[in-house]
Amino acid sequence: MSKNTNASFGEYIRQLREESNLPLRKIAAELDIDTSTLSKIEKNERNASEQIIEKLSVIFKIDKGDLKVRYLSDKITYQLLEEENGIEILKLAEQKIKYHKQQHQL
Repeated sequence: MSKNTNASFGEYIRQLREESNLPLRKIAAELDIDTSTLSKIEKNERNASEQIIEKLSVIFKIDKGDLKVRYLSDKITYQLLEEENGIEILKLAEQKIKYHKQQHQL
């Protein structure tokens, strides 16, 4: 399976589907959504729900955590893409996450 980490979540799902030679309609049926919804997810025009992410991980036999990381990193990337200080924002956010996790361990 493809490991292109720069691919968007939707592009990654499309790659997985195409590498598995599965038509859009078959995956959509397994996800219990219509083909147009899956097509929009693959084109990054629609967000995937937690349930869809979980089902995709089962269908493609990949770790749900890895898939969720790809999904959430896309959301953060697109939110910060136009920010002048996007990288600095991410670095500070990383420090804050570490701090808050440490505080909850005490």
